[in-house]
Amino acid sequence: MSPVTVLGLGPMGQAMTRALLASGHPVTVWNRTAGRADGVVADGATLAATPAAAVEASELVILSLTDYRAMYDILGSASGSLSGRTLVNLSSDTPDRTREASTWAAGHGATFLTGGVMVPAPMVGTEASYIYYSGPDEALERHRAALALLGAPKYLGNDPGLAQMMYQAQLALFLTTLSGLMHATAMLDSVGMKAQEVLPELLALTDSVGAIVAAGEETPGAALDAGEHPGDLSTVTMMGATSDHIVETSASLGLDLALPEAVQAHYRRAIDDGHGGDNWTRIIDGIRAPRHRA
Repeated sequence: MSPVTVLGLGPMGQAMTRALLASGHPVTVWNRTAGRADGVVADGATLAATPAAAVEASELVILSLTDYRAMYDILGSASGSLSGRTLVNLSSDTPDRTREASTWAAGHGATFLTGGVMVPAPMVGTEASYIYYSGPDEALERHRAALALLGAPKYLGNDPGLAQMMYQAQLALFLTTLSGLMHATAMLDSVGMKAQEVLPELLALTDSVGAIVAAGEETPGAALDAGEHPGDLSTVTMMGATSDHIVETSASLGLDLALPEAVQAHYRRAIDDGHGGDNWTRIIDGIRAPRHRA
């Protein structure tokens, strides 16, 4: 079992360290607050005195940090030790900063892989865990056995920004869903319905959204790729009217209107652009960057 270094011991970093230790990998760790290492050290990890010592302990260095700025702060003093290492940054940031980090790492002789972990810390290392990667495919293959212990690797391509883009896109959907869930709960709470009563009903809908969106499509997304928005089911006008009703109801209840008005704006724009008879998917035109609009 090859040695692995983990930098950053928040809940995610600790979960990764334990998954690696459980499979027999020697793991060296470092964290700004050394006390956070106590638990994983008790489980068998080795605490390095400095970032440089941690990097030098392994060819494979996994970063689980707040953002990419933290990587520079930590590895700036250890840049002389990076040559020949593979840095796998599983921290969150923007795709552009990820690409800049890849260039920075290459300038110090290191290979850089980007990763986006798509499960919370308690699920790391389980069969439900999966991680998107991008960057040099040979680096992923060289360390696949160790990285697979954290979650099933899903490779997206050589561009180091792709994994971060997928991660941010997934979280855009996730966070919007959470806000929608809380808005719906607040609507029902205003008429005396308790969360423990309504959440099972609301969560049942969130579970079925995927099947609803994919209904009638043999290959979900194919019509979007082809620029086709057949209005034989849920049209922009129909869904727009529903969004109007949600805004009116929310306003009458005194609720915050930021989320429902944002949704309403998508449909109003599509209607103003003459697409009221198209399928609701036409709202993507107003969301896309101008150069990608139909």
